[in-house]
Amino acid sequence: MEYLPVVSTYAQSIDDAILLIAVLVGFWTVLTFTLFFWLIFRYRARPGQRAGYVTGEERQPKRFITIAHMLVLVCDVFIVIAAIRVWVDVKQTLPTAPETQTVRVIGQQWAWSFVHPGPDGVLDTADDIKSVDELHIEVGRPYIYELVSRDVLHDFSVPAFRLKQDAIPGRIIQGWFEATDTGSFDIQCAEMCGIGHGLMPGRLVIETPEQHAAWMARQGQAAGRALLASGRASG
Repeated sequence: MEYLPVVSTYAQSIDDAILLIAVLVGFWTVLTFTLFFWLIFRYRARPGQRAGYVTGEERQPKRFITIAHMLVLVCDVFIVIAAIRVWVDVKQTLPTAPETQTVRVIGQQWAWSFVHPGPDGVLDTADDIKSVDELHIEVGRPYIYELVSRDVLHDFSVPAFRLKQDAIPGRIIQGWFEATDTGSFDIQCAEMCGIGHGLMPGRLVIETPEQHAAWMARQGQAAGRALLASGRASG
């Protein structure tokens, strides 16, 4: 069996939180159903034996319910602590390392567009590098993304990163990721966004620093030629 790859710095912590929930909830589920069917069998109807009436206020039955309730609450505390730690790391803390780069992610019916800063390192300038349905990033480098939508609700989902974030029209939503391995991985829209929703895949290409620098250089040259041609045509 091949499991979904773990390719971001926080992917494993998300998997661990999900596993913790599965183990704790699974334990109580198995215990509850085992006890439930045992009680059905143990206190089944028998000829000549009258059923007892329990109001729910007797001390003995209430004690077992209270103990089970307290134990479940203790498990909930562990789940809440694990979830908050992951949430703060993934959703509320942006990287501040000097090498951090910002990339804009644009969802629209029905494609993904990506905008990288050019050599000046600043978005929304003439040397920006743009791509459609393919996001190129550098392994080991933290990125802050600015997620926007041009039309309806979309959802920027990168399963290998364990990243899933709604894109909401009229808002700029920030998040981050840092890749831990190279390769090519799926980008999905995880929000029903119209008739072409199923035709909105993208690709995440994670490269070594040398490969990424070469890709940026090629895209920068292509953008420069396009800008020059546009200037000549308008002149």
